[in-house]
Amino acid sequence: MALVLPVTLFALMFALGLGLSASELALVRHRPFLVLRALLGTCLLVPLLALVLLKLPLAAGLSPPAGYAIALMAICPSAPLTLRKAHLARGKRELAASLQVAAALLAVVTVPLLAWLFSSVFSVERWAITPGAVFLQVVTAQLLPLASGIGLRLWKPAWAQRWDDRFDRLADGLVLLLTVVLLVATLPGVVSFFSRDGLALGLMAIMALGSLAIGYLLAGHDPIARTTAPLVTSMRNPGLALVFASSHGAQLKELKVAILAYVLITGVLSLPFVGWRQRQGPGA
Repeated sequence: MALVLPVTLFALMFALGLGLSASELALVRHRPFLVLRALLGTCLLVPLLALVLLKLPLAAGLSPPAGYAIALMAICPSAPLTLRKAHLARGKRELAASLQVAAALLAVVTVPLLAWLFSSVFSVERWAITPGAVFLQVVTAQLLPLASGIGLRLWKPAWAQRWDDRFDRLADGLVLLLTVVLLVATLPGVVSFFSRDGLALGLMAIMALGSLAIGYLLAGHDPIARTTAPLVTSMRNPGLALVFASSHGAQLKELKVAILAYVLITGVLSLPFVGWRQRQGPGA
């Protein structure tokens, strides 16, 4: 697991960069209002949805690991695997990449502020999440491999065009391998976790569906955006959440399991949306 995850994420972002030109990634300049709405959803409205849910009287029965997992995943936007899901759902990977990179850069500011907000609202010891820690994870896991792929395409365009499909297939294979490894390694623990905390299952499901709805409503009338934006808002960044779980949540025994449970719930509940958008086609 310790090797498969970083290799897969690097390959995924590198393959994306190899198939993108810098002008395609600069869609943020051509559709600024769509990008701003998507950023509003993924970096602000999704965390606020989690804040409201966790303040409900019902949430008082939630276990501490589940509560912290929902909060952490809510404040951590920009998941690399979004790009593959957007492509499968007939979305636009260039748009997904632009939204993801923009969210990753904005996370350097929003994640520490939201961590402070959640800590203050729930009167718990403040999680000292610094902009530098967020920036380091975003750069190493996403921006560096993406920039490497784009740079190689600019330097050797003929080579990049020839090898683009092969790197895409390699990234797809590694994603499949990662999925299998994650299921084998974590599914028993996740099932056991949910069997003891059914409330966590319900609240995580509400978060996943609510995040999809936020992205869909903010996307406007463009069918491509209505496919891509919901996946960007709903798929959170477990890598970033797990980094902070290791450094700030070591006392919570099942926190990492709860984060992986959130990932699993989000992945499962996004499948009907992906299938629906596939049936609608690109001009839905």
